[in-house]
Amino acid sequence: MHERLRQALQPLNLAAAFTLLAIGYGLRYEVTVAQRPWTWVLVGTVLLAILALDWLPRRPAARAMLYLLQAACGFVLIAMAPRTGIAPVVLVILIAELAMEYRPRVLLVLAVLLNTALYFVLWKGGHGAPHIQLLLYIGFQAFAALTTHYARTAEAARDRLALVNADLLATRALLADSARDNERLRVARELHDVAGHKLTAMTLNLRALAADPAFATRPEIAVAQQLSSELLADIRGIVQAMRHDQGLDLATALRALAAPLPRPSLRLQIAESVRVTDPHVAEAVLRLVQEALTNSARHADADVVHVWLDSDAGRLRIRVEDDGRVRTPLREGNGLSGMRERVAAAGGQLELGTSERGALRIDASLPA
Repeated sequence: MHERLRQALQPLNLAAAFTLLAIGYGLRYEVTVAQRPWTWVLVGTVLLAILALDWLPRRPAARAMLYLLQAACGFVLIAMAPRTGIAPVVLVILIAELAMEYRPRVLLVLAVLLNTALYFVLWKGGHGAPHIQLLLYIGFQAFAALTTHYARTAEAARDRLALVNADLLATRALLADSARDNERLRVARELHDVAGHKLTAMTLNLRALAADPAFATRPEIAVAQQLSSELLADIRGIVQAMRHDQGLDLATALRALAAPLPRPSLRLQIAESVRVTDPHVAEAVLRLVQEALTNSARHADADVVHVWLDSDAGRLRIRVEDDGRVRTPLREGNGLSGMRERVAAAGGQLELGTSERGALRIDASLPA
């Protein structure tokens, strides 16, 4: 309920609601007393259709019906008061919505059909100069469509920039993790080769001194031997701990990848046994999840993408499943084909399918 209220109170929805209320209030002076309740019913229906576009799932057929409902209500309002210039404002709002939904070519065809019908309704209703009224509102519609188009273009550019930035952040996280591992390994080697060698030499010299009768009874020799042995054991323990590689931090990289997406959200589960040390395998996992997120957002209308990572028999197992629904028969486009090729290049296998509720499911395995 809170989410629907937030969507209803978006600035564009508030502007549309204010405009529709003004239309309804203005028409009460142009229609008969018997028609006034129907005026508000039609205005309210248009407003509910606008809100339903945000509330209902993003299915093309359902959205097209909501646009058709708005157009029908708008033309009924125009037919009720054809000689005034109030009701055609509904079509200006509708054109702005269509510009956000469809490509310019499709929008142009729809605008021609709507304005042809508008001219016919005005002419049939006895308007003195329907062509003047039509030209005036075509100008308003063009302004609304262009404003919406530029806003849509800017939003798309912002989203692309956010995705590129997320990609860079995720890749940087992997590179930084790999660099830390390399530096830790270098330091471990230095401790083992330099400090360990010299401590071993010191222990041997102390042992030789302890074998000398002149120093055999000195307690300092025994203490020095004990300290050198303990220090050598400590250094070996430290080297062993530094060599113990926990693998690359996939969780941080994957969450950074999904962070800028408003939807779907990422729910990630990584088993404790998962340990990826090969940057190429980590990159393949990253790109697989990235393509899955993009595919779920564009084609499945999903709100959540679940990603599970587990290891079994020396293989890294990845399962991805969203809560959307595949609306058409599953086909491998450029994105899914690229995903398969990338997994195969890393020595893995990929299987695509659908869950019981019709959501896309991706199962992949890679060398751990």
